[in-house]
Amino acid sequence: MPTGVVINPSATASNVVDDVIAQARRAFDVGVRQIWLPQRFDYDAISLAGLVGAAVQGLGVGTFVVPVNPRHPLIVATLAQTAQAASHGNFSLGLGLGAHAPEEQAFGRSWPNPAGRLREHLEVLRSIIDTGTVDHHGTEFTAAPEWPVATPGGTPLPVYVAAMGPKALRVTGELADGTLPYLAGPRTIEEFIVPTIGEAAAAVGRPAPQVIAAVPVVVTDDVDAEKSKAAEELAFYENIPSYAKVLEREGLQQAGEIAAVGPADAVRKQLQRYLDAGATDLVLSQLRSSSEDPERLWEVAASI
Repeated sequence: MPTGVVINPSATASNVVDDVIAQARRAFDVGVRQIWLPQRFDYDAISLAGLVGAAVQGLGVGTFVVPVNPRHPLIVATLAQTAQAASHGNFSLGLGLGAHAPEEQAFGRSWPNPAGRLREHLEVLRSIIDTGTVDHHGTEFTAAPEWPVATPGGTPLPVYVAAMGPKALRVTGELADGTLPYLAGPRTIEEFIVPTIGEAAAAVGRPAPQVIAAVPVVVTDDVDAEKSKAAEELAFYENIPSYAKVLEREGLQQAGEIAAVGPADAVRKQLQRYLDAGATDLVLSQLRSSSEDPERLWEVAASI
């Protein structure tokens, strides 16, 4: 998979779809061949990815990431297959486990047993993707529709999970195509993520999973100012247990320390450390607080 970039809508966009498609076209012209779209409350990432994939032919599109809560896997499968058909085979579904505090704020509740819910979510998706049918009756989900679940042109459909804890990584290795860890540095990838997910996949006879390292990046000559912004923007993650554990594994105190910030050559060297550690692919995510032109980041992505 080509090195990807995360695209966010411009804050001043009058139409989110038009804006993201325009950005995607510019990124493609620069040489980017894979983009990823985050799920937000003001648009649906899977739908938007399908629209971008249909508009910019040859561009890989994916979600980074869609939380499994409160979404039923049958609905996610329908959306994802439609996006795959729209993009003519260039869509990748990236899922996340979510976090209790943001869920409670947004929905008034959270969902316990995250690894168990993830397992059943993936079991439903795996059945639909691999067989075109589903008859699942679990403790977390029921998925047994009377009508067809296979979308013509909707498969094959790669599924990745932003898994970083041991339970989630094992489930991901058994049922998904790889993981999309964010803020997991080279040490964590080499010593923990790659062996954990790889052993889980091998135990059930699945191929070695992809490890798509998602890295916050700013290509800049004003290093001190952008590092300060990175520290402030990424501090949010320090209070989420799953990210706090990843930072602890990496031996870091602050999430901002993981950001790759600097001129293009310096950023490339930082990113190479992830590939040397066993990451199979990269996703570069421009910090939203940065004032730098994202095309500088796109040029780096196109060169890796």
